[in-house]
Amino acid sequence: EVQLVESGGGLVQAGGSLRLSCAASGFSFDVYAISWFRQAPGKEREGVSCINRIDGTTYYADSVKGRFTTSSDNAKNTVYLQMNSLKPEDTAVYYCAANELGIATMSPLGMDYWGKGTLVTVSS
Repeated sequence: EVQLVESGGGLVQAGGSLRLSCAASGFSFDVYAISWFRQAPGKEREGVSCINRIDGTTYYADSVKGRFTTSSDNAKNTVYLQMNSLKPEDTAVYYCAANELGIATMSPLGMDYWGKGTLVTVSS
């Protein structure tokens, strides 16, 4: 069974840090790219970052650039999202996602598989 499982969400004060994990399993194909998305109440799901797990190339939304870093532990089939200097506006459910073609994209329409999300709450 194809499965993406996010973990690491929680409550953190503004300015703090949190590290999210996305564990991938059950894929019959190489997961070349993992993307992170987030969705706050009343807002559209938006792309946060993505990583090409083959060459390590990363992409970030302008809103998180310089604060968030995504990385991959390929041996563990796990992708991380290190979130620093968190702001209240970062509060959202964070999802990791992948597509069968392994395309690194931050468009939610391009994703074939999604995790169930992990909630990140940043207090002021």
